Amino acid sequence: MPEPASLKERIRAEAERLGFVACGFARADAVPEAGERLRAWLAEGRHGTMGWMEERAGQRAHPQALWPEAKSVIALAMSYAPAGDPRALEAEAERGRISVYAQGADYHKTVKKALKALARFIVDAVPSELKVFVDTAPVMEKPLSAAAGIGWQGKHTNLLSRSHGNWLFLGVIFTELELEPDPPGSQHCGSCTACIGACPTGAIDAPGKLDARRCISYLTIEHAGPIPLEFREAMGNRIYGCDDCLAACPWNRFAAQAQANRAFLPRAELVAPRLADLLALDDGSFRELFAGSPIKRIGVKRFLRNCLVAAGNSGDGALLPRVEALAGDSDPVVAEAADWAAERLRVAAAPGS
Repeated sequence: MPEPASLKERIRAEAERLGFVACGFARADAVPEAGERLRAWLAEGRHGTMGWMEERAGQRAHPQALWPEAKSVIALAMSYAPAGDPRALEAEAERGRISVYAQGADYHKTVKKALKALARFIVDAVPSELKVFVDTAPVMEKPLSAAAGIGWQGKHTNLLSRSHGNWLFLGVIFTELELEPDPPGSQHCGSCTACIGACPTGAIDAPGKLDARRCISYLTIEHAGPIPLEFREAMGNRIYGCDDCLAACPWNRFAAQAQANRAFLPRAELVAPRLADLLALDDGSFRELFAGSPIKRIGVKRFLRNCLVAAGNSGDGALLPRVEALAGDSDPVVAEAADWAAERLRVAAAPGS
């Protein structure tokens, strides 16, 4: 008669049933060096205007600083691997590029729902206290996931798996249970620097060293003011996030879209939206278009700012009337971006340019 499955095996099987492609276990104190790296990164100002990173750095540095009762960490990953290379849209300047992760359902809700279901399964099996986290809490998911053996942090700093590439959403469960840790993930990047070379703005200035202030994802999502002039041309037609360092990774050849959670399949209207349509959005139509999308949280003004930079880079004179209309916007950041884009379009349309 076969022996009954261990609690870890049962958790892994339930995690797979719930749509996770990887599940690993680590001690809560597995990554003491992560807090030191975080403090050094913050001290260099590489977090830009993300003040929330600094405010809760103490809790972020160590799971037990956030919840002293934590004994073990369960790290989980869901795949959102795209069907093709998202960089293919770069040549279509009249269309906006939205990061793959934001083209489908909001991952926060999908991953958290599955985490809560897994948490109920664990508590039913062994009554205990636990907590679930997805991205918004002060938790260092990437180093914890690497410690739990579901991958390693690539040179672009994102989690990378030999089986699933780097198209992964991460979630973690802190538990008071003492669970046997898995072997930590080992590095498999070798001498490859494809992700570093792919960054349009040079934000990855050394292996594992990212300056958020130069990162297009940070600039289009977290940064609230004007896009610095030095990065506008490099943004191209990226209007929300950037996938270039992720898309460049050779390990993605193993990240079949069949593994992706269906909730993250792209909405047709967000795959290659026309800039002309996006520049016509007001607050109401913006909310309607991006209902259920993580894009909604940046608001229409910041989104228009991004679209105006893309319009200025497009060389498409047909966009000029809509760009000029936004030059009178009540938001000074939008108005400035419109003035910049309009001038670029006029220059592009001038004879002999």
